[in-house]
Formats: sequence, structure tokens, C-alpha cells
Amino acid sequence: MTLKTKSIVFNFLGFAVLFTVIRFLVLPEFTNLTGVFLPLTAFVVATLLAPKFQAIKTGEGEKLFMKWLFTKGVKEIK
Repeated sequence: MTLKTKSIVFNFLGFAVLFTVIRFLVLPEFTNLTGVFLPLTAFVVATLLAPKFQAIKTGEGEKLFMKWLFTKGVKEIK
């Protein structure tokens, strides 16, 4: 599996986990959200909070980097 494929898979998994958790935490009993607004809210929040992965070609070869709201700067994964 190439690093570009890994970055896509990691982006999807990070988003999917956050979306699922947030979707079930934003209950209509507490937020008064109904219908399409429940998954739409979960989508927006998960998009903002999910870590972002990117494969970049450098002089040393291809590397995988991660940027996240809760970490400082960009971290090299591989």
C-alpha cells in the first residue's frame, strides 16, 4: 500500500470515527436538533476536529505527515 493510499485511509478513518461518535452524542433531547440537522452538525464538527494526513514527495523519498487541531505543528508519521 502506498503512502498516498494510507493517507486517504487514515483521513477516512479519523473522520468516520469522529462522525459516528458525535452523531450519537448530539441527541435531540439535549440539542433540539431534528431531521437532517443531526448528521449535518456531526459532519461539520467531525470535519473540523479530524486529523489531516498527507503524503508528500521529498528529497529523501515519500513521507507521510499529519496535522491536527490539538497538536502543535506538523508531525512526520513515516
